[in-house]
Amino acid sequence: MKLGRVNDEVVAVPLPRGSGVSMSLVRSDGVVQVPARSEGISRWERVPVILQDTESNIEGTILAIGSHDVSLDLLASRIRQEDPLLSLASANVGSMGGIMAIKQGQAHIAGTHLLDPETGEFNVFYILKQVDPDDVLLITLGLRSQGLMVPPGNPKGIRGIEDLSRDDVLYVNRQRGSGTRLLLDFKLKSEGLDPADVAGYEREMFTHTAVAAAVAGGTADAGLGVLAAARALKLEFIPVADERYDLLVLRSFSRTRAYEALLRVLTDVDYRREVEALGGYDLSLAGNEVQLKDRT
Repeated sequence: MKLGRVNDEVVAVPLPRGSGVSMSLVRSDGVVQVPARSEGISRWERVPVILQDTESNIEGTILAIGSHDVSLDLLASRIRQEDPLLSLASANVGSMGGIMAIKQGQAHIAGTHLLDPETGEFNVFYILKQVDPDDVLLITLGLRSQGLMVPPGNPKGIRGIEDLSRDDVLYVNRQRGSGTRLLLDFKLKSEGLDPADVAGYEREMFTHTAVAAAVAGGTADAGLGVLAAARALKLEFIPVADERYDLLVLRSFSRTRAYEALLRVLTDVDYRREVEALGGYDLSLAGNEVQLKDRT
């Protein structure tokens, strides 16, 4: 379990719903004490923890909870290089899960890429429905390309979203509340298709990499994800949409040295080049603040 201090309270990075207990090569900051005869622990429930790390190291942990993006691993590495006393721990719970984590004071930053079909804008509409704009900042990480990942050679001849309704195509989806799931639903509606028309729609994964692995492993014919994930597993990529991926930031966190280090990395030329080399990214706007204007 990775821990961090948010607004003077030590909190833990949560596991996604249904993920169970996972193994990790990352040294844990603490061990949960599960009461005897307990039937489980609910998400966000307060629990006693035996600390395995120092308070100073926990203080230096940036908690990132929200949408998965492969650039976050590079961000974590660069932040550590920028300041060896800082680290970034992330949990993939989807864009809406990230917004709720910020609302509940359970994270410092949350990755989000939620499309508002009415305006074509990303994130602002959904954030203002849940969070007081005076309590947060919205910072752009970058623009990225989403598309259908298919096996090498595209054996099913998939050309776009419309082909997902074919009887011979098996899809693998992202979890409810994720921006990628919302994008798929929007595209299906635009094509006049119902989710029930898509075989595999109910099969959910929590990361782009997991979707790509399902396609690469032959248990799915297609899945929606970022170009970087497709390239990493040598899959073919059919572009569907470009989107803006932002970081929702607690305003209280924006007054810390950890946030200053985060901004330095986001605006660093070498970091931008490293992420863009993954494919499908444009970080020219990284570090820019998006204005949260109340539209009511």
